[in-house]
Parts: sequence; C-alpha cells; structure tokens
Amino acid sequence: MLAPTLPSKTVLVTGCSSGGVGAAFASSFAAAGDSQTYHVYATARSPSKIPASLHSAPNVTVLALDVTSSDSIKAAVEAVRRETGERLDVLINNAGAGWNMPGLDSSIPDARKLFDLNFFSALETMQAFGPMLINAKGVVVNNASVGGMGTFPFGSIYGASKAALIRAGEAWRLELAPLGVRVLTLVTGGIATKFLENLQPLELPEGSYYAGIKDIIEKQEENISFGMKPEVLAEDVRRRVERGETGKVWVAGGATLIKWFIWLVPQWGTDRMLLNFKPFQAKLTEEHKKRMVKEEKKSA
Repeated sequence: MLAPTLPSKTVLVTGCSSGGVGAAFASSFAAAGDSQTYHVYATARSPSKIPASLHSAPNVTVLALDVTSSDSIKAAVEAVRRETGERLDVLINNAGAGWNMPGLDSSIPDARKLFDLNFFSALETMQAFGPMLINAKGVVVNNASVGGMGTFPFGSIYGASKAALIRAGEAWRLELAPLGVRVLTLVTGGIATKFLENLQPLELPEGSYYAGIKDIIEKQEENISFGMKPEVLAEDVRRRVERGETGKVWVAGGATLIKWFIWLVPQWGTDRMLLNFKPFQAKLTEEHKKRMVKEEKKSA
C-alpha cells in the first residue's frame, strides 16, 4: 500500500520473491527509521511470491515487474513516477538467476536468456529510471557475484553474465558521477537463500562428453557455501547506501577471502584449489578414453 504522504526517500528493488535477497533489501529499507523515512517499491515478476509482510507494510508498494520485458519496465516507471514526482533515490538491481552447465553443452538461447536477466535487464532498468535517479541524485545498486570474478568450472555462462554486470557497473559509476548518481556494485559471496533451489535442473544433451560426470557437476552445487543470512547482508548494504559508498564492494559469506585469494594466489594455485574442491578432471579423462574406445570399436 502507498504511504499517505511522500517520505524523504524512495527505493525500488527488483526480484523480491520470498526467501531471496531482494525481499530482505526491501524489508531493511522499509523498517529503517519510521514509516516516513523510506517508501519502498517491492517488485517481482509474480507479486504473489513477495512476502506477505511487504504486502501489508504501510510504506511499501508491491508492483509487478518482469525485468526482461521492456513493457513491464515502462509500466513500473510510470507507476513510480506518478507517485514520487519524477524522483527515485535508490534502485537495487537484484533480479537474477544461476546456471550450471558445461560450455560445450550450453544452449545458446538459454545462455542469451541468462544474460538478458543477469545483465541486460539491469542496464535497461537503470536507463528507464535514469532521469528519476538523476533528479534525486540517487544511487544504483547492482547485485553481482563472486562468480563474476573467479574461474568456476561449469559456471562459465553465469560467471560471464555477472562479470559483465561488474565491469559495466564500474564504468557506469564513472559515467554517472558527474550527474550526481552513485553506483554501488555488490560482489556477493555465500548467502543463505533459495538460490540453489531455483537453479535449473541439470539436463545434459544427448551425446554430451560430460554425461559420465553428471553426478559431479550436480554435487558441486551442494558444495557451495551459503553462510550469511540475507537480512544481515541487506542491513550491511543499506548502511553502505546511507553512508554514501560507491564502487565495487565484496560482501557476504567468504567474499573477502575469495577476493584476497584471487589477488594474491597465481592462476595455477587457484586452479589447483578449484580442482581439488571439484575433482572432475580425472574422471572426465577416464570417461573420454572409454568413449573413444567404444567409437573405435564401432568404426572397426
């Protein structure tokens, strides 16, 4: 519902489905100060998935927003513009998804869809709300991932989409600074959300070279360390926004450790660590040899 009088700050968060970081971001800003400190626009493709606590909060407006749809983005812009007088103080580009798949087996249409969601949607949403952010001298917060900074086997497309968001976010920071808009890019580590539950099931195509290690690829998802509660991350990010921070920040479970590991350890060292953690190469080599023997017998 809409607050009866306009608060001093307005916030829009994408991807606010229950159990995720977006809902925690929205709740953190809504609960900060009193009900007139912030008015929050909590959005999701399916508003019914947004927590009931946000639906009932006096300073929260729930909106339908599919960030991969230009028409949906335009409708959200118009809804916010009518109520805020051409201003938006904080835009949090949080909507996104993960995907584990070998590069050889990655469907190009699926890869493009992931980039549309994880990268291009953030760009288009920022563009659409740009004038309102400039009017408010606001801040854009992009929720990226350590996956965009490290080298993670079978996460190449996801990592590339998040790397694009990180690199672009840092460029946007320089481009928007003269216009009074800050850009804060979150390189997030482990978070205790439903991220794993929402991953697409691993379906390798027929004839995949990786069929023999499907169990290892699937098991690696269980090895991802999700530590920080989304509410703790949300409070940390809100304070960073309020303190006026800008640029790339490493946050949440294990992010700082991963940052220093990437910076200080040579590539061969990080490769060894990852391959010890996800020991697929020996089995893949073995399975490939078996495959070659079978093919030789067929052609004999």
